[in-house]
Amino acid sequence: MFYYILAVIVIAIDQLTKWLVVENMELRESIPIIEGVFHLTSHRNSGAAFGILQGQMWLFFIATFIVTAVIIYYVQTQVKGNRWFGTSLGLVLGGAIGNFIDRLFHGEVVDFLDVYIFTYNYPIFNVADMALVTGVIMLIIYVILEEKQQRKS
Repeated sequence: MFYYILAVIVIAIDQLTKWLVVENMELRESIPIIEGVFHLTSHRNSGAAFGILQGQMWLFFIATFIVTAVIIYYVQTQVKGNRWFGTSLGLVLGGAIGNFIDRLFHGEVVDFLDVYIFTYNYPIFNVADMALVTGVIMLIIYVILEEKQQRKS
């Protein structure tokens, strides 16, 4: 149950922050938080990460349905007290649903976190994206450690 609550918390924070951006910023408006390092920039994306697959909503709907079903299956059958694994799945679930809600109701995703790494302007992202990336990294670490553990056994 904890992992579903985590997903709901991610969705709530994601949707709240996106709503605040839409309500309080003009599209393309940028507010420097740390000049040249971190800005809040109101941006919309009808594609996936880095703007790929623009306008392919049907693909995102199918992918989100499959990811959601697989995560629910794993949480129900495989997690069994493994907090690391369950937390990674909860983060991915919350992130996937957070961006799905935007695509379903607005036909695009609201992005607003704008990071500059030296002279590189990293693609603008949102809370759901952060949850997805963190969850996937945790999942990769889990799989690697599990594989090592199984080789030792």
